[in-house]
Amino acid sequence: MSYKIALRSFKTLSYVGGYKKIRERHLKTHCAAVIGVGYMVYKQQQTNQAEMKEIMQFKNYMAEPITPVNQLEKNRDDMKTQMELMIMRIQAEFCRALEKEEDEAWLEEKRDEDLDYDSDLFVPYPDAKFRVDRWTRKEGGGGITCVLQDGRVFEKAGVNISVVSGKLPPAAAQQMRTRGKNFDGKELPFFAAGVSAVIHPRNPMVPTIHFNYRYFEVQDKNGVQWWFGGGTDLTPYYLNEEDAVHFHLTLKHACDAHDKSYYSRFKKWCDDYFTITHRGERRGVGGIFFDDVDQPDQQSAFSFVTSCAEAVIPSYIPLVQKHKDDPYGYHERQWQLLRRGRYVEFNLIYDRGTKFGLFTPEARYESILMSLPLNAKWEYMHEPTANSPEHKLMSVLKEPRDWLQLDQTHARTS
Repeated sequence: MSYKIALRSFKTLSYVGGYKKIRERHLKTHCAAVIGVGYMVYKQQQTNQAEMKEIMQFKNYMAEPITPVNQLEKNRDDMKTQMELMIMRIQAEFCRALEKEEDEAWLEEKRDEDLDYDSDLFVPYPDAKFRVDRWTRKEGGGGITCVLQDGRVFEKAGVNISVVSGKLPPAAAQQMRTRGKNFDGKELPFFAAGVSAVIHPRNPMVPTIHFNYRYFEVQDKNGVQWWFGGGTDLTPYYLNEEDAVHFHLTLKHACDAHDKSYYSRFKKWCDDYFTITHRGERRGVGGIFFDDVDQPDQQSAFSFVTSCAEAVIPSYIPLVQKHKDDPYGYHERQWQLLRRGRYVEFNLIYDRGTKFGLFTPEARYESILMSLPLNAKWEYMHEPTANSPEHKLMSVLKEPRDWLQLDQTHARTS
């Protein structure tokens, strides 16, 4: 493999002057050319490994892929295959990162000398693992639902993937047309693959996180239309400005690796999308959100979405570790339950992903409604006390902030 790449790279050099001219140049120039070839070989090997890494991790996934393995191996260059393997990897990595926090919480809570057991026997630790539910649908495809409930750190955590195909339902097609998708024909075969997670922590000082990354293909009379969508957003119960900056900065780094304009565009899109319109407030402190991304090309768009998905763990797990042992009481718990009620309102009334899932034939409602918290609360005409920590959060939810002060930086440099 490497020899062929080197040969191909060396032939590429011949197009800019030929081997004879290279040979006659100064030794430094010749060495530079050789180093250039070596660098190209190295980068090509990295690219090959990046393309193969999804293929080589079947044993590490939470369950067997939805698409038969032999079919995935046969169609490894197909975007449907690449997306399915990427979301399965992200699901497994995130689930194990959350389970690690649960395991450490148990070990910190109970020491060996505190346990009454026979040291010659195996000690069964409490089950703080994800329940893995692999399901299929008659029309095509299926999914893997992973849910952890009643943990020490996470009251409810759901990390789902779905890989489905079939005929696009009229209601879903109409929803897409309102976003500018023009489909020609009544029979619209579709393929959709995505990963979606919502984490509701037990401690009110730990924020909730949601992320979703997805890929769609729709076949009409004119061919295949494809696009990517997704985003990651943070919903704290108590405002910690350092946390918000860390979260947004991590997402900005992921965006900047592909296009310097992405973060600002998708941050605003997130603030606008995650709005509880009837309340006049945002669901949280934002993040990034985008839909209908089909530029500059399919592979580049996929690479961008992959970077965003890989940014979830570094954006969130440090916040969990920072706050999971923070003290709180009855008052903070009641506020957390009230804010979860707002979360439910948004998901059931406004969220497009929830609507699409419910409109899809043979919809698996347990998986679609996985995002809802285990406990929530609604209180009539509740208003937080002025100048309280709860009031401080609400002021940000009413008026989203530029957490990275990009507007100020731009104004100073203009």
